[in-house]
Amino acid sequence: MNAVEIEEAVSALAERPFEPEEFPYAFLQAFGNKETTLRRLRKGESNRSDFGGLLQTSNIHIKVAEPGAVTTTLAALRASPATARAKAKFILATDGDAFEAEDMMSGETVVCAYRDFPDHFGFFLALAGISTVRQIRENAFDIKATGRLNRLYVELLKDNPDWASAERRPDMNHFMARLIFLFFAENTDILNGESLFTATVDQMSAKDSSNTHEVISELFRAMKTSSKDRAGAKLPRWADAFPYVNGGLFAGSAKVPRFSKIARSYLHHIGNLDWKKINPDIFGSMIQAVADDEERSALGMHYTSVPNILKVLNPLFLDDLREKRDEAGDNARKLLNLRSRMSRIRVFDPACGSGNFLVIAYKEMRAIEAEINRRRGEPDRRSDIPLTNFRGIEIRDFPAEIARLALIIAEYQCDVTYRGQKEALKDFLPLDSQNWITCGNALRLDWLSICPPSGMGVKRHADDLFYSPLDQAQIDFENEGGETYICGNPPYSGKGKKTPQEVDDLDLLFANTGVKHGYIDYVGCWFLKAAEYCNVKGSAFAFVTTNSLCQGHQVPLIWPLIFRTGHKIFFAHTSFKWANLARNNAGVTVAIIGLSKEDKANRKIYAIGEDFRVTSRGVTNINAYLIGGDNVIVEKRSQPIAELSPMDLGNMPYDGGNLLLTRQEASDLELNEIQRLQFTRRIFGSKEFINNLERYCLWIEDRHLTEANAIDGIRRRIEAVRAMRSKSSDAGGRAMAARVDTHSSY
Repeated sequence: MNAVEIEEAVSALAERPFEPEEFPYAFLQAFGNKETTLRRLRKGESNRSDFGGLLQTSNIHIKVAEPGAVTTTLAALRASPATARAKAKFILATDGDAFEAEDMMSGETVVCAYRDFPDHFGFFLALAGISTVRQIRENAFDIKATGRLNRLYVELLKDNPDWASAERRPDMNHFMARLIFLFFAENTDILNGESLFTATVDQMSAKDSSNTHEVISELFRAMKTSSKDRAGAKLPRWADAFPYVNGGLFAGSAKVPRFSKIARSYLHHIGNLDWKKINPDIFGSMIQAVADDEERSALGMHYTSVPNILKVLNPLFLDDLREKRDEAGDNARKLLNLRSRMSRIRVFDPACGSGNFLVIAYKEMRAIEAEINRRRGEPDRRSDIPLTNFRGIEIRDFPAEIARLALIIAEYQCDVTYRGQKEALKDFLPLDSQNWITCGNALRLDWLSICPPSGMGVKRHADDLFYSPLDQAQIDFENEGGETYICGNPPYSGKGKKTPQEVDDLDLLFANTGVKHGYIDYVGCWFLKAAEYCNVKGSAFAFVTTNSLCQGHQVPLIWPLIFRTGHKIFFAHTSFKWANLARNNAGVTVAIIGLSKEDKANRKIYAIGEDFRVTSRGVTNINAYLIGGDNVIVEKRSQPIAELSPMDLGNMPYDGGNLLLTRQEASDLELNEIQRLQFTRRIFGSKEFINNLERYCLWIEDRHLTEANAIDGIRRRIEAVRAMRSKSSDAGGRAMAARVDTHSSY
């Protein structure tokens, strides 16, 4: 189960009548426990509770309390020797009215009404093997909203199959972007009243949903009609109450997919969520999977935490802004100069997805600006930081739309926080129709034409995400003369995992370099493009990357090309896990690398210790291996330098996967203890070591081959190896097929 599915299961549990005897098992089931596990707990075979509760080893101790005794019951669970003995992560007590829980490691607690415990489901995600961060634990709204919107999206496509076609899918995605904006707008008084959109659809559409699409279409038409054109538009009175939104969001077609009764019900429930709680950076990264058929199974998993994003943004430029703010103190002139500088800064993410990096950069800059305004005695001043200074490129249309929408929402929320809701509402509508996010392949586009350095005009635009035409007026930056910072988390795709399109992109970028790119990770393309871009003007850039880009075979291939442009690494985060919300996710191991042509005396290397604390140290130079030292690059050699044995390929099974076993596959062989020790071995390779995978291999000595062949499961695997090798196009592989008959060890 992913996080979205768990939230839905937990919400369904809270809505059912409380059943004291059944609750502990239903709670565990909502977090993905299988029926076989629950059956053993019910029988007492694996229940370790010492006072009538349910205690699952290494997970949770649950006790249904007597009415009014929830707090004392939780204290008893905390003091229970069984809780400590079983290393329970959580304790939980409820009487169906009150609900209390505690994380035994951190000491964090949840205290709420029973009906509200689904709002805290993120607190318990570790029960499902999902590691999470504070933002998710404390606010379940974004996952809840993602799940509800996903159900609506799937239901609409079921009833409108033509909208699922490649031609109509952009229309469907744009429709969903409109809905997301309206749900947020009606909860924040942007639409001149609480729940105006949802209430209007409820009241004006038939309960059988036959005209729901027509009602929504009229509302869309109203929101693209300016005040001066309203008289001639002949809008229904109930639609005329909606404000003019513009911004391209409601431009173009007002067509709406048909709604079934189920879809209409989903719309109603989504509208009744509290959209004021939305976090645009969290929600955006999760909702992008809704519109992707291949990614929908991973719904809710794609979340990049704010601390991880700040590992890129802080040393890239935010730390410098904060340092200058602190140096300015209360000096009004220095504060004014810093504010003026910030208004001209451009942040560019050429692989922006749903806009996480841009949103966080904007919010952090607004926080610094707000402190400057406070010190200058101008707390209500309108922001000088324009959204159009935050540019991005995204290859998929729906995340690109969500990126722009996320920035719009972030701007409004910042205005409410720093200027008050009245001022925020006054400046919010109509939306700006300018485009800051380009939908296209970043490796095929000219970055200088999308985010030009100071003194250059914008020469090219892709189609505006909200239906502005290709030949629209140029969108120049509001404040000229500023710095540009490039950042992001581009796609990784290592050797053997690149799509044909990605291989073509690499062919294009490395065509004139003389470098064979087969071993270079796809993310390397962004480093090369960024270095070329920054040659025009001294910008700086930082990307999240696979740590393999700084190891072994890749270093002598790509880093000389980058260093040749005059760029040097000025900060780096050495290898760490970039985890998401996937179940039992080990996370990909990444590094963060920042480069600039500026001659910096103090460069920083950051590392995460065993206690998960980040440490930093200053060095005079950081080389391609992310080590403080000279730019030494180890080239590949076919012969050893010293009088040593040459290194060969290694122990390669060449087995079609038949000699390698997962833990379950090893168990399925049903070997007794003697056979298991005789014919299987635990195997450790790079994947097993890095991702903590448990795998085994068949290890059959010549003298035991006959005995091994007597075991059906092993014999079938040996036959499969023989068949695979016999069909090999390699003569050596075919020769190995005969070897299976006489020597089947691995």
